[in-house]
Amino acid sequence: MAISARRILVAGAAGAGKTTLAARIAAATGSPHIEIDAVHWRAGWTVNPTFVDDVDALAAGDAWVTEFQYRAVLRLLAERAELLVWVRPRRAVVLTRVLRRTVRRRLRHELVWGTNVEAPLRTILTDRDHIVRWSMRTFHEPEERIREARRANPGLRLVQVRSGRDAARLLAALQSGRDRSIRA
Repeated sequence: MAISARRILVAGAAGAGKTTLAARIAAATGSPHIEIDAVHWRAGWTVNPTFVDDVDALAAGDAWVTEFQYRAVLRLLAERAELLVWVRPRRAVVLTRVLRRTVRRRLRHELVWGTNVEAPLRTILTDRDHIVRWSMRTFHEPEERIREARRANPGLRLVQVRSGRDAARLLAALQSGRDRSIRA
């Protein structure tokens, strides 16, 4: 099976693996990966005031892969996308991933989207919007965003990825689709 798509969205819960898979999809298709969090966030965890305009410019491009998670640009991206990949691991897998990532980033003082760093680990207990708590609280929200995307673009193809095996099959199908379009 081959899948040919040049404008691809990757949806899923926070910590599901959207950005990792989006980067792998970009490599398989030859399309640029634009990490939407990097477009959205500025220093001090403030929102980019030109976010919607910046995403509009991105979405107008001929080929791209980006994550699908911000309501402000949902319709704009959905209307222009050809493929929507829904990363759907089990909740326990997402919790494990988001915990590992958060702890790693915090302990290594990794910069996130410019000059931002993860909040202190103790704030998992006190901050309702700590990324770990946010991920679990909003775990099912991608489902509604996907329904909205399909209403905005009835021709949008949907592929669900529940496991590493599913991801490998998708990447092979996208690579095969790319190879066919190169030969044509």
